[in-house]
Amino acid sequence: MAQITQSFIDRLNKLDFSRMYEGDFFLTWEKTDDELKAVFTIADALRAMRENNISTKIFDSGLGISLFRDNSTRTRFSFASACNLLGLEVQDLDEGKSQIAHGETVRETANMISFMADVIGIRDDMYIGKGNKYMHDVVNAVTQGHRDGVLEQKPTLVNLQCDIDHPTQCMADMLHVIHEFGGAENLKGKKIAMTWAYSPSYGKPLSVPQGVIGLMTRFGMDVVLAHPEGYEVMPEVEEVARKNAAKSGGSFSKTNSMAEAFRDADIVYPKSWAPFAAMEKRTNLYGEGDTDGIKALEKELLAQNAEHKDWCCTEEMMAATRGGKALYLHCLPADINDISCKDGEVAASVFDRYRTPLYKQASFKPYIIAAMIFLAKVKDPQATLKALEERGTARFFQK
Repeated sequence: MAQITQSFIDRLNKLDFSRMYEGDFFLTWEKTDDELKAVFTIADALRAMRENNISTKIFDSGLGISLFRDNSTRTRFSFASACNLLGLEVQDLDEGKSQIAHGETVRETANMISFMADVIGIRDDMYIGKGNKYMHDVVNAVTQGHRDGVLEQKPTLVNLQCDIDHPTQCMADMLHVIHEFGGAENLKGKKIAMTWAYSPSYGKPLSVPQGVIGLMTRFGMDVVLAHPEGYEVMPEVEEVARKNAAKSGGSFSKTNSMAEAFRDADIVYPKSWAPFAAMEKRTNLYGEGDTDGIKALEKELLAQNAEHKDWCCTEEMMAATRGGKALYLHCLPADINDISCKDGEVAASVFDRYRTPLYKQASFKPYIIAAMIFLAKVKDPQATLKALEERGTARFFQK
């Protein structure tokens, strides 16, 4: 039988990712270049093994707990798929049906759900200054529970989207880009336009554009952030992008022109988001229980959005990209003109032409999440990959 894992093992042998063992995954810019490369490599290895009908179950039992404080389709099923790929069952924590609704503390909830849990995946992206902090509160609670002998193991936390970053999405986006361009070494000098686009809804999280500029500036790319005036992202994330670009030999720039961002771009990522200042205001209004204030803010933001309906990924916009054939990215679901809404982020003809690549882009996420869990749980990933292949258990058995 041909050796499937050896090339991946050879890649891993050149990387230092030892600190990921027994760790958590909060933000991409908290990880080293080697650690990110290790996630990509393990993701590709797990995918190759599954495609060759080799079981990658490293757990015989155990629990993956998911907590989604915002709606989700792709990430929810990607987390479940990732856990199943490694041998874990998934239980969704419905806060409305738990004692959290009765005022149970974060510390108590985190410990009570974690007795036999190996991983906790959380999406908490709606309120500025809250989501990432909540994830840290959970990790601090289970870490203390493990130290106190309450928990036999500390569950790994995977950030499934917070108010700052969407690491599983952006890592999946990046791995898709790496494959489309034939390797990370081919990305230097490539231009990617991360642009705001019109949506008839308000309050979309900042974490995707922030995650994109925080990650893709690490690969020597020319990253352009484009949005109308007033749609700024977190300034501290822009600073991360600037530092990354300086270190990688790429560039990070901003513009208030979608057309300028698209011009000669190799990759485009038109995606709506709410202004940082408005998201801060919304968080404060919710904290104060100001229902009237929230309604007024929503009306204000919808009117503000409506002034920028020309920020749409049209055929004309795409024609201005490099060779008229830039790679179109979206985290999905997209607001598609005359299909999901009258006016939206992308023309139907553009979206339909890129439908297959978009689905391929999304398909990397389960493997990225599985790789994050794998690297946190497995002390010697190289040896474990080799052993899984040598064991040769069929994922799907048939006569």
